[in-house]
Amino acid sequence: MGKITQISQPPHSPERKYRRFALRYPVEVKFAMGNSVSELQTLSRNLSVGGLLLEATAPIPTHAPVSFTITVNEREAVRPIQLVGEGKVVRVEQQASGPGFAIAVECNRPLAEMRDYLAAAGY
Repeated sequence: MGKITQISQPPHSPERKYRRFALRYPVEVKFAMGNSVSELQTLSRNLSVGGLLLEATAPIPTHAPVSFTITVNEREAVRPIQLVGEGKVVRVEQQASGPGFAIAVECNRPLAEMRDYLAAAGY
């Protein structure tokens, strides 16, 4: 999907616990909607060990617990890598530049697999 780039931010930002990276990967998100579980196919805008920002065609309620699967499909990889996590929606904003929503998800615990992937990629 391309080169990993770090999103620009101050080195010791008090708001951010983890560095964010501009990585665009498909992300399947599952969340409770009433008495059923809904699934939404999204695309990551950026990722960190502690959370992700998604682009979606539909909103997910703020504070909703979610589970997600990030599919990393690099050219060098023999097969796609799937990173699995859980968290909660902390922010939902309608896109200013067209239809869709930006959905911020905070992970329940740091994604160890994401840390390993970023380390293997040299970050």
